[in-house]
Amino acid sequence: MTSAALEILGLGLGILGWVGVILACGLPMWQVSAFIDVNIVVAQTIWEGLWMNCVVQSTGQMQCKVYDSILALPPEVQAGRALTVVVALLGLVALMVTVVGAQCTNCIRPGKMKSRIVIAGGAIYILCGVLVLVPLCWFANIVISDFYDPTVPPSQKREMGSALYIGWAATALLLFGGCLICCCSCSQRDETSFPVKYSAPRRPTSNGEYDKKNYV
Repeated sequence: MTSAALEILGLGLGILGWVGVILACGLPMWQVSAFIDVNIVVAQTIWEGLWMNCVVQSTGQMQCKVYDSILALPPEVQAGRALTVVVALLGLVALMVTVVGAQCTNCIRPGKMKSRIVIAGGAIYILCGVLVLVPLCWFANIVISDFYDPTVPPSQKREMGSALYIGWAATALLLFGGCLICCCSCSQRDETSFPVKYSAPRRPTSNGEYDKKNYV
């Protein structure tokens, strides 16, 4: 019962991480304008994401524009698009695989195959966390390098946006949820790996006494 509850907890964390990746993928705040030097007081803020960039005016108005050409985008944006979309699809696969093999469902009979299916679902969640970590760290490295690069004009310096932090939180949920699912399934398989032996009931003889061979 405890392993089933932990398995459900891991599945819930995996689902939250999957939703967080989709949210981070769609948000345009992967990198935002850095307010330094002469840019302390500005009339607009620039947001740059994987799919569009937005300009937010000081009055609260916002204008967003989708990128025109995919091939003209920087390599980190192209890789971020590809990996986040792959993670979104793999997260759906991991959800279906884990639900099919979960202890709370009866899609498959309990046994080694059921545990292996759940472990496969947890492994896919871990793989999703590793894949989405690549574009997040890539973007963060570029933003930090450009920020401290003296050759980059202050107007072109950027800071890490909220989408990166959401993506890192989603990565942690995916990794922790996947590890929890795998650990619970492994412990369940170890518990059920020992066969249970049943002894035949003792039967009385014709004179009403138990046969002596029952006590040997």
